[in-house]
Amino acid sequence: MSLYARAARHAWRMLGALALAVLLVVAVDRLYGHSSFAFAAAIMLLLVANAPMLRFNCPQCGKNAFFRGPFVVPWPNRSCTRCGHDLDRPHPSQNR
Repeated sequence: MSLYARAARHAWRMLGALALAVLLVVAVDRLYGHSSFAFAAAIMLLLVANAPMLRFNCPQCGKNAFFRGPFVVPWPNRSCTRCGHDLDRPHPSQNR
């Protein structure tokens, strides 16, 4: 599986984690009223779920697929913005 495909899968997982975090906050708000603990739990859930994002780096130059200059975006690049490497191409060890 290509780096782009793995990064895109991570982006979809993050969308699910975001939906779960929103549902958590809404459910706690409905059942117990406003709670800062629900927001803190949602933030921690999103931080832990997004930690793997830092491993989706270009194999040639090391630039992260989710970074566009100094900004982080929710969807990865198909090609590296620094060296132009095709991130959608499967890794050579997977070409059997």
